Amino acid sequence: MDYAQVIVAMRVFAPPSVLPDISLTRGKIGRPRRRRASFAALFTAALVLLSAPASADQLKPFKDELFAYPGILESRDGGSYLVVDYREARDINQRDQIAERRVQGKYVYTAVRRVQQDLVLRTQVGDVRHFAVGATTNARYITVYLHGRGGSRKQGIDDFSFGGNFNRIKNLMAANGGLYLSPDFPDFGEAGAAQVAALIRHYAEQSPSAKVFVACGSMGGRICWLLASDKTVARRLSGILLLGSHWDEDFPASPAFKRRVPVFFGHGSRDTVFPVDKQEAFFRSLSAKARGYPARFVRFETGSHGTPIRMSDWRDALNWMLARSP
Repeated sequence: MDYAQVIVAMRVFAPPSVLPDISLTRGKIGRPRRRRASFAALFTAALVLLSAPASADQLKPFKDELFAYPGILESRDGGSYLVVDYREARDINQRDQIAERRVQGKYVYTAVRRVQQDLVLRTQVGDVRHFAVGATTNARYITVYLHGRGGSRKQGIDDFSFGGNFNRIKNLMAANGGLYLSPDFPDFGEAGAAQVAALIRHYAEQSPSAKVFVACGSMGGRICWLLASDKTVARRLSGILLLGSHWDEDFPASPAFKRRVPVFFGHGSRDTVFPVDKQEAFFRSLSAKARGYPARFVRFETGSHGTPIRMSDWRDALNWMLARSP
């Protein structure tokens, strides 16, 4: 835990009136604003907050009571395969203020925007426009979200869409000394994968001890699988999350598979884009090819293509991966 992580916690959890003008990108601290509380006292409180994780290498809770799975209909293989009770009337209509557009306020904590930046990383494979939320250096964790077709970097930082689930992952990363990234990329092939790989390498160099997770929604899964085959990226990965995405028959030959990088699958039973039975068959094939391979499948019963992005429990999935990461 370092000074930058303490500053992140202070900016997320303290009211603006008690904070100094701080820029993590420049590494400078400007003249403090007039404040009602002691800067030293606030610094100490943030230090205590960040130095007391819930358990070894596990994310601390954030609104768990609101984002936990509403009910488990079936559990197999020690929880490696779950069927979750999903109901549109409850999980959209009763959760959202405006259905599928704006979640109720209790599901979000927008103070995290204080540590959110819209940045451009200049690389040899092109400029990578991206949002960064949290500690851009010496992060404990790095989570990257890759959107699907028709999306952009803005999807992954929208606080109110998808039931507030993106707001939750932003807060989970910021509050746990981590970094959350949501980039743009030119396509779902080699060019897009090259830019995302460059982004991951850059931030991994700034945070050499960070656990790195890549979450891919829908067609973004194509880049997840390409990254799994990239030796320089695969050796840094601690987990891959496929959210309403597809399979890759070449994955068992990849460096990520050989390292036994955990894979989480979230899928709706009524997904008309990528059929659930094919994704489940692929999930089962991983254990057939490597006994005990760390893979988990969460099936949202009656859920559609976008349901896993809304309903997947980020903290539960990432903590499961942290307990199994190579």
